[in-house]
Amino acid sequence: MGLSILSPLNDFANLIAGYFMEIWDFLIFIGNISAFVVVLVGAILWFTGVNDKKGKGLVLSGILLAIIIQYFVFYPPSFTL
Repeated sequence: MGLSILSPLNDFANLIAGYFMEIWDFLIFIGNISAFVVVLVGAILWFTGVNDKKGKGLVLSGILLAIIIQYFVFYPPSFTL
């Protein structure tokens, strides 16, 4: 009897977990794009000589962001119950 009462709650929790997985995938997508843009802008600043120091910093921080995003791609959180 108690198991049938918890079934709607379990379904609701699985629905919320599915939404979290979709949000997670979107955040990974945005992270990949932002890492690419940061490295690209940094490379443009660095190689054109507009601002060498800022360009190097942007390239290194973009690479670090890409590494962190890749870590979360390899080891995502589990959204299962």
